[in-house]
Amino acid sequence: MASSLGDILVREKAVTPDQLRTAKDFQKKHDVPLGSALISLGYISGEEMAQSLSRQLGYPYIDLDQFEVFPDVIGLITAEAAKKQMIMPIHRIRSFLTLAMLDPTDLDVIEDIRFRTGLSIQPVIASENGILNAINKHYGASHSLRLKKEAEEIALASADEKITILEEGPEDFEAAEIEEITDEAPIITLVNNILIEAIKKGASDVHFEPYERSFRVRFRIDGILYESMNLPLKFRDPVTSRVKILSNMDIAEKRLPQDGRIQMRVKLEKGGRKDVDMRVSSLPTIFGEKIVCRILDRENLQIDLTRLGFEAESLDLFKKAIVRPWGIVLVTGPTGSGKTNTLYSAISTLNAMEKNIMTAEDPVEFYIPGINQVNIRDEINLNFATALRAFLRQDPDIMLVGEMRDQETVDVAVKAALTGHLVFSTVHTNDAASTVHRLINMNVEPFLIADSIFMIVAQRLVRRVCKKCAVPQKLPVRTLIEMGYLPEEAEQVVPLHGRGCEACNNTGYKGRTGLFEVMEVTPAIKELIMSRGQSKEIKAKAMEQGMITLRRSGLVKVKNGITTPEEVLRETVRD
Repeated sequence: MASSLGDILVREKAVTPDQLRTAKDFQKKHDVPLGSALISLGYISGEEMAQSLSRQLGYPYIDLDQFEVFPDVIGLITAEAAKKQMIMPIHRIRSFLTLAMLDPTDLDVIEDIRFRTGLSIQPVIASENGILNAINKHYGASHSLRLKKEAEEIALASADEKITILEEGPEDFEAAEIEEITDEAPIITLVNNILIEAIKKGASDVHFEPYERSFRVRFRIDGILYESMNLPLKFRDPVTSRVKILSNMDIAEKRLPQDGRIQMRVKLEKGGRKDVDMRVSSLPTIFGEKIVCRILDRENLQIDLTRLGFEAESLDLFKKAIVRPWGIVLVTGPTGSGKTNTLYSAISTLNAMEKNIMTAEDPVEFYIPGINQVNIRDEINLNFATALRAFLRQDPDIMLVGEMRDQETVDVAVKAALTGHLVFSTVHTNDAASTVHRLINMNVEPFLIADSIFMIVAQRLVRRVCKKCAVPQKLPVRTLIEMGYLPEEAEQVVPLHGRGCEACNNTGYKGRTGLFEVMEVTPAIKELIMSRGQSKEIKAKAMEQGMITLRRSGLVKVKNGITTPEEVLRETVRD
């Protein structure tokens, strides 16, 4: 009788019998292969397991990171089956399929793949990381391969004739209908499919990037850029022109930046349609125009304060701040950190018949019924300061200023707050405490800052662990302490990480959540502001009074299995 994986590893003294029993319990509970359970629990590394099996069974061990997988075998096994069974097809010769496996003793898997493919299976051994990387690399690129095939067909079709671009108006662009039409001009079909796929994947941005010898398309999904496809340079001009036509830009102007807008109506898989807006920006580079499409999907707008990611204590403080009758609430963080979402959530909570709420935004990203929203237009001198002055003549109760970027805007906002108005705005700083010195550097007097601002919120966005493929990731206690956990906490924390599945595009992450640092301007902090105290002194005092910092907010979310240590370390610094 053939030995099982567990028996072999115990015989090799790679794991102990007790560890094997624990891993089998883990395997049943989480429905994962035994090898994955042993690796997730930290009892053995992927490389050690692969080499132990190779020595005992005589199967070759291969490093998939250095091995070329033949494209024609990828379609023989689905991504879901490869991920669940921890296998990767790599080569086929006549009726024999070479299959990289984590556990080549699993005869059920071998028989299943033989039945699925009709081929004889020749197992080889690979590490878990090697298999996962290969799955992510080859199965995650399925859409790119389809688009690349389309691009190749376009190239063949246009070899003897010039590619033409059909000029359509940008309004009410029926993307779903065009997706189903196969006899449209090929460039139109290609661009439509790129935009539609970005929406379906939940991308926030699409980048069309020209380089010296290629034309790259990338999607930003959950804050991270991924390459979707890499086209030959001949596609640069027709694709760029098509996007500019859709966004109502001047296709003849290639020397200056331009801004535009695309409206798409997308057919949903479950039936029905939804409208999606895109803000489009073109920028001349040395190799041509770079186009970025910001996708504004209203369904992705989260305006429920309880679902943004606030810790309970921080949320209570924030809710108390936004119901005050006057003063300034500032939200700070880099571009793309979710500041607009937080501000929209706050004013939506306050939106009522008896309130006159006015916003000045650059640009207005989402329309909120019942709120008066103004688009900033610097070219006609309608800037934030001008809009704020006009608001004060419109009997406002609550005002939102998109950004405090100059002294004039801050001065008007401070005067509005000191004369009985509630003002929300954003500033670009690294944390809550450093916002004070950013305003002082704008020549705002410390006593005005202390009197008008009563809350500063710093925030970042981190990716959520995919719930469908999350498994425990055992880390050394010392590593957790270095992150910021107390020793007694570190003993109890078991982070999760995503193995990658179809639901999360094989990334291990699905969606994002916020990390929040809520600093209330208390009398003690006002004294430090008045005396021009350093940022670190203000932060220390706020922490002394119970402020949860960005790092601490991240540690809480790691402990609760919401995000990973890597995400928190990427977005925050040690307090």
